Amino acid sequence: MALPPHLRFGIFMAPFHEVGRNPLYALERDLQLIQWLDQLGFDEAWVGEHHSAGWEIIASPEMFLVAAAERTRTIRLGTGVVSLPYHHPLMVANRIVLLDHLSRGRALLGVGPGALVTDALMLGLDPTRQREQMDESLGVIMRLLANPEPYSYTSDWFRLHEATLHLRPYTQPRMPVAVASAESPAGMITAGKHGAGVLSIGVASGLRGAVNLPHQWTIAEEQAALHGHQMRREDWRLVIPVHLADSRKEAMDDCRKGAARWQREYFVRTLGRRFPTDYPDDQVIDRMVDAGAWIVGTPDDLIEAIQRFDEVTGGFGGLMVTTVEWTSREKVWRSYELIADYVMPRFQGSLVALQDSNRRSRAVSQELATAREASLEQAYQSYERAHSS
Repeated sequence: MALPPHLRFGIFMAPFHEVGRNPLYALERDLQLIQWLDQLGFDEAWVGEHHSAGWEIIASPEMFLVAAAERTRTIRLGTGVVSLPYHHPLMVANRIVLLDHLSRGRALLGVGPGALVTDALMLGLDPTRQREQMDESLGVIMRLLANPEPYSYTSDWFRLHEATLHLRPYTQPRMPVAVASAESPAGMITAGKHGAGVLSIGVASGLRGAVNLPHQWTIAEEQAALHGHQMRREDWRLVIPVHLADSRKEAMDDCRKGAARWQREYFVRTLGRRFPTDYPDDQVIDRMVDAGAWIVGTPDDLIEAIQRFDEVTGGFGGLMVTTVEWTSREKVWRSYELIADYVMPRFQGSLVALQDSNRRSRAVSQELATAREASLEQAYQSYERAHSS
């Protein structure tokens, strides 16, 4: 395997909340989930930014993550993602530095062009320019994070005049930065150009079929070489929906209705995305799991999927679970518990010494039993001799 010794596990929280449910309680559930993941030992939580369509209700991931930082101890907290064309780059840099300080170095900066056309239209943006604007903005942000000297820059959509961050990053030289990448090569090009990590979203399927992950990584490496950077596979995170239970049937039954509703109501009816409609809703989850777009089953199924991704990609550094409320809160939390208990240790080296110790003990268990019995017998005999004299 080409995986790192400690594969990172985390979540990618849009968040998705079905329209009609209480948004106040939805936000509280999101915070409680991150708190639960912190207790389970998950590495990262990435939280998104959206402003329309009714489902994804966090408008400022930085504000939300400050609240999460107060409830957690070790989990790293990332913007997943800030839509750069929506903001002045100086403001993005200032906000992530503040989160870096308030979380005592746990901040991660994830960036993207903006996923919802309805967001762009409200802001008067041209959706066809958002990827180039993301690239331009990230270049400015990286400069501001790296260099305290005043910096001037003129664009057709923002300006900087002798700008600098008067509060430098808590994490030195800066917090980790990652670029969202879906189907198009734009995310990989931007990541390579600026020496950033990658969040590969929708790793198994896209409009033109399965996403070619090795080819996308090659694009990033080529761009990095052109700009004097080197891509690191440990900074490559794959993002995919996952739900686990004690049996594959239980996991599928848990999510059958909720997953179909999520696919049809959000992606098709709300966003207008293309999706086959020539089969009933109760088969949606079967089709998506068979295609490898979702992982629904047991811990062994997730272990096999990670090993398969390792072979396909040539190695990556983290698996981020898309947070979806396909079933009850209790079953969702149980799924993360199964990941923490049975999957994470397999890819983080925490079982090796324990298994070796157990194997050595089992190999001499008969001798150990004989020695224990002899020790007990000696103790009995010593006691009897002392009380018979």
